[in-house]
This record gives sequence, structure tokens and C-alpha cells, in this order.
Amino acid sequence: MSLGSFIVRRLLLVIPVLIGITLVTFVVSHEVPADPIAANLGQRAQNDPSIVAQYRHEWGLDQPLPRQYLTYVWNILHGDMGVSITTDRPVVDDLKQYFPATVELSLAGILFSLLVGVPLGVVAAARRDRPVDHLARGVSLIGVATPTFWLGLMLLVLFYAKLGWAPGPGQLDADYAPPPVHTGMIVIDSIIAGDTDDLQNSLEHLILPALTLGSYTMGIITRMTRSSMVEALSQDYIRTARAKGVRRGWIIYRHALRNAFIPTLTLVGLAFGSLLSGAVLTETIFSWQGIGSYATRTASLLDYPAIMGVALVTAVVYVFVNLAVDVLYGVLNPQIRTGR
Repeated sequence: MSLGSFIVRRLLLVIPVLIGITLVTFVVSHEVPADPIAANLGQRAQNDPSIVAQYRHEWGLDQPLPRQYLTYVWNILHGDMGVSITTDRPVVDDLKQYFPATVELSLAGILFSLLVGVPLGVVAAARRDRPVDHLARGVSLIGVATPTFWLGLMLLVLFYAKLGWAPGPGQLDADYAPPPVHTGMIVIDSIIAGDTDDLQNSLEHLILPALTLGSYTMGIITRMTRSSMVEALSQDYIRTARAKGVRRGWIIYRHALRNAFIPTLTLVGLAFGSLLSGAVLTETIFSWQGIGSYATRTASLLDYPAIMGVALVTAVVYVFVNLAVDVLYGVLNPQIRTGR
């Protein structure tokens, strides 16, 4: 099967998944055991039947659930996710404002995970049962076991409050003007604008949140890479390469790592989706104005359009990230395209 046919086949498989996502997000958001009217109207307004009826009609809460769902899907297909009850703005506009910040943070977190986790896993496998292997496994264990909220607070206390090496919460210092918005990601927008001061300051603000968010994934990637590399280094083709006198570094990085990286690549796709949806604590601790803080605020007020918008966008990104991982599988190993 050609790469093009492989991609088309994967895209067709995505369609029923997307339909299922819309159904699940709709049902789950409406199964929350609370009343959005009580959350958004005052006590006096709740006691006025005319105000309650007007509110329910305005937000479509007086329609049967099947009709609400069909309307929801129809509006999504036309780029309309409704109007947020909390902000009184189109949900699409809110997501455009908040989502890029979460993507920026998640990309930084996954980059940290890869830059630290993959080399640690490779070195641990190449030096199996030696001190460096024990050190790498210890680092991965700490990354996996440390709670995100505790790590974020400790990093702030140590590097910001005590040592003064890192800036405080937020994406920029208060005396810095944000660059013109192109992507919504301050680092990228600073590069586009050629503003080196904003770029440096935004990178400094990004370090601690990225370490906090990526620590768990770093530990998992380290362990997965080590396990895959240990298995790859025990294969016959590796022993043959050694017998032919191929350099050790070439064997590890050119032959073993290429095959061992496929399971890690699966993990990266899953991890990126989990970072997007799991950034709530990190964004709260570091006052990061992303989709996590937006989701927390709107969920507390039972803002159905916003809740469904956040869930839908996060799930869709998750699906397409894993689609990209599937395509990379086909590039790295053509046998996967043939199902062999």
C-alpha cells in the first residue's frame, strides 16, 4: 500500500471517531448532576418563572435532547460552537484566545520530555545495570511519582521566591507589552515581531511550567525508551553488526534507536493529548491564561457551550495528533502500511 493510500485510509477511520466525540461530549456535559440555571441566575431570578423560561429558551435548554444534539452538530459543521454563558462571547472566539497558550505550554512540555527522556533511556539501555542506568531509572521514577501540583509549587518557591532565578507566574512580566497577535503563542509571536525582549522574557516564564507539565511524561518516555532499546540491542541484526565491526555509536543510534523509537512515538502522541487536557493544575499554579483556566472557570458555572467546546477541541486535537503518529509509523516502517 502506498503512503498516500495509507493516509487516506486513516483519514476515513477518523470520521466515525469524530462523530463519537461529538456524541460523548454532548451527553457527558448534559449528565452533570447540577442545574445551569441555578449556577447562572440569582436566587430572585430563579423564582421568576418568566425569567427562567426566557433563559432556557435563549440557550436552547427547552428543546428535547436529540434536537439539541442535531442542532449542536449542525452548528459545529458551520463553525459555530454557540455563545458562552460566562463570557457572553462566541465559544470559538474564546477558544481562539485561550487555546494557543495551552498548545504553547504543551509543546514546551513534550519537547522537554523528549530532550531529556529519550537520551536518558538510550544511555540507560546502552549502560544497562551500571550506575548511569540506576540514575536514569531513578530520575524517571521521580518524574512519574511526583504530583504536578506539588512540583509546580516547589519550583516556584525555590527558583522564584527563594533564589530569584526565575520570573513569577504569568506569561510575561507586568511591564512587558505582549507582541502583536499572529498565532496566540507569545514565543512564536515574539519571533515574528522580531521582539527579542519579549522572546527572552516569555521563554523565561515558560521554563518552570514546561518542567512541571512535562515531568511525568519525561519519566514515562525514559522508561519506554530504555525498555525498547534493551529489546532492540538484543536482536540478531545488532549482533551481526557488532560482529562486522560496526562502531558502537552507529549501532545504537542508527540501527537500534530507529526501531526502538516506534513504541516511544506512540507514547508521545498519547502524551501530547493528555498534556493538553491535563494542563489545568499547571495553568492554575502559574497563572497561565490557557484553555485549562478557561475550562475551570466555565465548568464552575455549568457553561454548557463552553464545556462542550473545550472538550470537543481537545478531543479533536488528540485524534489528529495520533493520526499524525500513525502516518509517521508508515514512514518509519513501511511494513506497517501493508499490515505485516
